[in-house]
Amino acid sequence: MKRLSTFLLLLFPFFLQAQEISKHYKIYDVKKQQIITLSDIAADLAKADVLFFGEEHNDSIGHYLEAALLQQLSERYQNQVVLSMEMFHTDVQPVIDEYLNGNISEKNFIKEARAWNNYKDYRPMIEWAKTNGLVVIGGNAAARYSNMVSRSGLQVMDKLPVASKKFMAPLPIDTAKGRYYDKFIETLGGHSMGGMKIYQTQNFWDATMAWSIAKAIKANKGKKVLQVNGRFHSDEKLGTAAQLKKYLPKVKILNISSFSAEDFNNPDWKKYEALGDYIIATDPTVKRSF
Repeated sequence: MKRLSTFLLLLFPFFLQAQEISKHYKIYDVKKQQIITLSDIAADLAKADVLFFGEEHNDSIGHYLEAALLQQLSERYQNQVVLSMEMFHTDVQPVIDEYLNGNISEKNFIKEARAWNNYKDYRPMIEWAKTNGLVVIGGNAAARYSNMVSRSGLQVMDKLPVASKKFMAPLPIDTAKGRYYDKFIETLGGHSMGGMKIYQTQNFWDATMAWSIAKAIKANKGKKVLQVNGRFHSDEKLGTAAQLKKYLPKVKILNISSFSAEDFNNPDWKKYEALGDYIIATDPTVKRSF
């Protein structure tokens, strides 16, 4: 464990300033109704296939915990782990593989894989995967396709060349109304046809990530999958998690909802327990990554 902590601290210099990182987060097991550790989550995955880590994209503590959890899973399951990420797109999978194989430089990887502006926050996971031979999946649909859906709806995907369609979930994509739709509209701030097209885009992202995970499971028999995405995509096991069940009905899923909690000092766990199997409340006083 000391080796893991040293690796994390080298890659997260912010935490070199912290006396105890554990003071900045609390992990709650909804089923057990008690505070637990990352090690407990890693152990629980023995009975599941996929663990969703739903994050806030600018949460420094959440990013630290993602890397720590990946490493614990890697050690516990002898590197039989696949890392699937919203932060990379399906069409850059060759670039990801080239970097993990040591064929290209990190500079080229960051540029040509179209890494997010805050890639430094996700770099520890990529570097751990590279060092330990883990499979990394770019799971999300490329922005050019998402923009098409936002402008013209899902049906426009049928007009793409056959070669392009291999980078996205096949049509039809379920956009059924219900709890997920209601949450989305609440977040958007009202109903409109434009909003419906954006909702289709949201489902397009979800379906493509779920399709990517399903393919990874089939190609990596027996391996555990850690899926990292914005928490709206997997809270309440909706979104990507629900779409995955449509591709693989028998898949066993666990999910984490991680966020900066205003009531961090005394969290109201009852208020949050519908969000996931595990709730991670992070310290809102810690500087955000952007």
